[in-house]
Amino acid sequence: MTELPGLDLDRLAAHLGKGPLTGELIPGGRSNLTYRVTDGQDRWVLRRPPLGHVLATAHDMTREHRVISALADTPVPVPAVELLCTDPEVLGAPFYLMEEVAGVALRDPGQCEWLTPSGAAALAERLVDVLADLHAVDPDSVGLGDFGRPEGFLKRQVARWGKQLDASRSRDLEGIDDLRDRLAERVPESSRATVIHGDYRLDNVLVTQEPLGISAVLDWEMATLGDPLADVGLLHVYWHGLGLAKDPITGTVPSLPGFPSADELVARYASRTGADISGLGWYIAFGYFKLAVILEGIHYRYTTGKTVGAGFSQLGALTLPLVRQGLLAIKEY
Repeated sequence: MTELPGLDLDRLAAHLGKGPLTGELIPGGRSNLTYRVTDGQDRWVLRRPPLGHVLATAHDMTREHRVISALADTPVPVPAVELLCTDPEVLGAPFYLMEEVAGVALRDPGQCEWLTPSGAAALAERLVDVLADLHAVDPDSVGLGDFGRPEGFLKRQVARWGKQLDASRSRDLEGIDDLRDRLAERVPESSRATVIHGDYRLDNVLVTQEPLGISAVLDWEMATLGDPLADVGLLHVYWHGLGLAKDPITGTVPSLPGFPSADELVARYASRTGADISGLGWYIAFGYFKLAVILEGIHYRYTTGKTVGAGFSQLGALTLPLVRQGLLAIKEY
């Protein structure tokens, strides 16, 4: 039986009453750990927190399980959840199982050889439309009316990610405290509150070829009730990235023929929802700050040997470029 860090297949098999089990780490995730598990007949995907330096509220499996379950009968495509285990005796941390959904998370151009320019344009529109559908869900109607505290959401977010930064701080980061201070000084008034994903981007959805579409939205660990423009600003960040030809933030997929610009994505969202996006610069700056803090936390875990998977050694080099982009965005706000 294959041994995997963070996944004891013998204990899991005993807990499920199935087995023997085999599993593999699904690459690409930078925070919670995701594995594919099978008993030879059924196949599941398992999610659990990272192995160490777990920041408070940042890897809450119960919240992630709850929001996916709540969205099951809405227009937002999500996997069916199988079970939630909060007993740390099984795997050393809470985890949940969900169905394995067909589709691919598009992270680099090599996965997109089949995608025509017209298909890229249609996929980008669908990506925005799914986000608009999420923001149109009535939280009370799906049992998420108490999923967060929308009042004062943005102010708390700036404070929260500032605390996350302090908890992961291991080196001097020029400009990051300036960016945090500017965000705190200019917090906008939210016009409405919705269910938000918290990390919405192309490689957090599964894409199918036939028919072309989005089969599932994944990675709900930061979902809550809050200002929907926080999702839009962060999507802009992931789509525009650092503005480089070989961009490590975007994976360069959005630069392929047919994909619209980040500003065009935002314009479609505004058209679909009627949202006022005139103050989006603050949300974009906050998105850069949030991503810089996330990557700095991963860098901290990597340097202390508390995470697994490929590609972590380069992530620490991205923190300062993200901070610089955030300072440019807040200057324009």
